[in-house]
Amino acid sequence: MVKVAVSGINAVDNPGPGLGIIKGLREGKTPVSVVGLAYDAMEPGIYLTDLIERAYLLPYPSEGEAPFLNRLLYIKEREGLEVVIPALDAELPLFIDLEPRLSAYGLKTFLPTQKQFKLRAKDHLPIVAEAIGIKTPNTLAVTSYEEFTRALSQLKFPVMVKGLFYKALRAYTQAEAQQHFQAIVAEWGYPVIVQEVVEGEEMNVVGVGDGEGGHFGLLAIKKLWITSLGKIWTGVTVTHPGLLTAAENFVRHFRWRGAFELETIVSGDEIYLIEINPRFPAWIYFAVGVGINLPERLLKAALGEEPERDWDYPAGKLYIRFTDDRVTDLEVFQHMVTRGER
Repeated sequence: MVKVAVSGINAVDNPGPGLGIIKGLREGKTPVSVVGLAYDAMEPGIYLTDLIERAYLLPYPSEGEAPFLNRLLYIKEREGLEVVIPALDAELPLFIDLEPRLSAYGLKTFLPTQKQFKLRAKDHLPIVAEAIGIKTPNTLAVTSYEEFTRALSQLKFPVMVKGLFYKALRAYTQAEAQQHFQAIVAEWGYPVIVQEVVEGEEMNVVGVGDGEGGHFGLLAIKKLWITSLGKIWTGVTVTHPGLLTAAENFVRHFRWRGAFELETIVSGDEIYLIEINPRFPAWIYFAVGVGINLPERLLKAALGEEPERDWDYPAGKLYIRFTDDRVTDLEVFQHMVTRGER
């Protein structure tokens, strides 16, 4: 029985990947016992005892390395943890920095390097797209209001106004673009990315790179229905040769290690790279459901085992997300607030 900790169990309207990862681990051939890692006592995954045996609160990464590492080591000692699978962008840089020390304490991970992680920055997308043989929308990075105004004059509306790592807002007019710009600067600072809008079909690829130029499986999907936050609600598997080739080029060229997702727009024969996520997406259970258990394969890689590499899957399989209800005792919540664990 492998003791695994998984974060990102915030299954809300903007869901984290954690519950999909955990369902994949539980359906794998490797017996697991799961510990949930949360940052707020209101995260729904804490209360799903059929999926998560134990749950602990972590300090926010912004509190620094020492409290974060000490908490992880406390949980390891209490639970006998062997592997941790972080699933949120905000925590990944800290986990990557701590990886050598976690390994020294016997806590294993399988993560990208800091250099690889930085590829997710939106101002790096043109470099990545060129390297893997696809395109990216015309993208300009600005560090002042004057540069922003000049950028708008070079692009046609509508445009996307984005933070370097987070937030993407569509603007149809100059006034709307200025409003989005001010909001992003106030929340995330500079640089701000201004990007042309490319019309087409939204297609994504998820996979796990082996760190040596190969991978442990890929799955491509087309979004059919998304929420107001841009999150997939319904999707279908596709076997788009150009998209899958681009994903293989990505892991080979950058020797990607760990989970990743490429978000693209496909317009005719053209593929445009929109975003790189250095972790599993919230829809990762889709891969499990069509026979490619990427969470379990990542677990095996973390344990130093050789995961399966087959990834044949059928096109036309449908993915549907749904909401659910759970009733539990208030004392569980109170215990999480006062002691930080269940």
